[in-house]
Amino acid sequence: MTQWRLSETFPSTSGDVRWARLGTSGRDPVVLLHGTPFSSYVWRAVARALARRHEVFVWDMPGYGASEKSAGQDVSLAAQGRIFTELLAHWGLEEPSVVAHDFGGAVSLRAHLLHGARYRALALVDPVALSPWGSPFFRLVGRHPEVFEQLPPALHHALVREYVTSASSPGLHPAVLERLVEPWLGDPGQAAFYRQIAQAGQRYTDEVQDRYGEIGIPTLVCWGEDDTWIPVAKGRELVARVPGARLEPIAGAGHLVQEDAPAELTALLADFLQRPG
Repeated sequence: MTQWRLSETFPSTSGDVRWARLGTSGRDPVVLLHGTPFSSYVWRAVARALARRHEVFVWDMPGYGASEKSAGQDVSLAAQGRIFTELLAHWGLEEPSVVAHDFGGAVSLRAHLLHGARYRALALVDPVALSPWGSPFFRLVGRHPEVFEQLPPALHHALVREYVTSASSPGLHPAVLERLVEPWLGDPGQAAFYRQIAQAGQRYTDEVQDRYGEIGIPTLVCWGEDDTWIPVAKGRELVARVPGARLEPIAGAGHLVQEDAPAELTALLADFLQRPG
């Protein structure tokens, strides 16, 4: 259940990025973007299913998962948008389909609207896209990162476990929960956890949210109806701003739709990617 390995490395301007490719080369490409505080691991089931018909690219953003974590590292939304654009060029993808969750939604939107990244189609899953965003805990840590950085390791571990658990509506399998928490443990992981929250300013979505009307590609928005981190009302607001966008609420799912309702989400994405128009 927990087996997931990214075998390739890209030396980005914010540190080494770990990535992998699934499926047959030359098929229609799909790129999956994770959110925070997660990694490409949350896409493992969806990625393997989509790879039956597509060439699928997955990656851990700098500061996340298996990618580099270092003091002074820029892991902001601004940096991640630039790095995603760099990665698309590295992969030689001129117009892939993009599927993005949470923080990855903002990354994909910034890359498209600010850096000229071109997509065939865009699917957003419970994205960070409209202010205000972030759970109450996320906003609290963002105001006091220097306090939380000093937590004893055992308390930090318990805090991260509870935080990640709250992203699921029915609850996470214990092995999955530990795999999601593991990158944030130890000295580098604990520092990286609070670093990414401290740098996650809403100004980065404020810069682009008034430009969503410029999006001219097929856009699907999927949302867990039980999402307590970003309510489904934000999904309705988002589709009203993006021309032709469609909202697909997913019953019984929280913010981590990939874990709560993988079959439903995969079916929606597979259908959309086959017929994005």
